[in-house]
Amino acid sequence: MARIVIVSASEASRAQLSRLLASSGFAVYRHCASSGGLRRTLTECEDGIVIMAGGLADSQPDELASDFGDLFQFLLIGRPEALEACESDRVFKLAYPCPGSAVIGAVEMLSQLHTMRLPHRSGEDRKLVERAKRLLMQTYGIDEPEAHRRMQLYAMRHHMKMTEYALEIIQGGHDDA
Repeated sequence: MARIVIVSASEASRAQLSRLLASSGFAVYRHCASSGGLRRTLTECEDGIVIMAGGLADSQPDELASDFGDLFQFLLIGRPEALEACESDRVFKLAYPCPGSAVIGAVEMLSQLHTMRLPHRSGEDRKLVERAKRLLMQTYGIDEPEAHRRMQLYAMRHHMKMTEYALEIIQGGHDDA
């Protein structure tokens, strides 16, 4: 199941969305109240769904979708003027106020889209990535999530697949993860 991140400057909005999602069987991975917190969370996650209730003063949905749209599905719930300001076609929009059933329907749809977009690594590719992570863990004394995060960041920044970068690590071509 996709990791769901709820973003809102309002604690009440985050709590309300969490309750709504939990009542429909969705687990929330993390809550964020700022752009910096959201960016750190998205960098840590492999992929998922971002639900933005309203906007954040220090970040625009278009910008986030541009930076993370290959890995995340975005849902923006806001007033019509906020939705109009978001021009990205990578952001699904719901006008506020909206019924809970519309939010759940949108999350279900985004969850299905997310599942369809996920890279499906073969057994050999998976083994290659795991081997490279073990090498990074041994070399840098880090844990598995940190090794994965470093590989993911490097691969994203250099427009590579994780398996391509894993092969380079194993072959000794890179040790700057």
